[in-house]
Amino acid sequence: MLLVAAVALVDVDGRVLLAKRPEGKAMAGLWEFPGGKVQAGETPEQALVRELREELGIDTRQSCLAPIGFASHAYEDFHLLMPLYVCRTWHGTPSAREGQDLAWVRPPRLGDYAMPPADAPLIPLLRDLL
Repeated sequence: MLLVAAVALVDVDGRVLLAKRPEGKAMAGLWEFPGGKVQAGETPEQALVRELREELGIDTRQSCLAPIGFASHAYEDFHLLMPLYVCRTWHGTPSAREGQDLAWVRPPRLGDYAMPPADAPLIPLLRDLL
């Protein structure tokens, strides 16, 4: 079981930030919600605060993360459990710090981006919410 936390960053225009997995990583070229593995001793919220700082150079607080759902998906080598949060408040401008492409996407267009199998079922949930 692999626990990964993800976040839908939503800007003032209602767009959601997606990140494209860079070459050399598993599932390279697919778009995903920012986030990452929850390390030992971390809560999913702590992991997201850390990952957003490392991956995008932005700061947020755990209190700004609202859980909205989760994905549970069996990949060939592991089972992924991924809580998804929405965040509308952060400090700084998101920038690609790990070689990934970034895209601000309107909710109706989220389905136009190829995503890992675990992420795709979260799109209807986000479209309904936003």
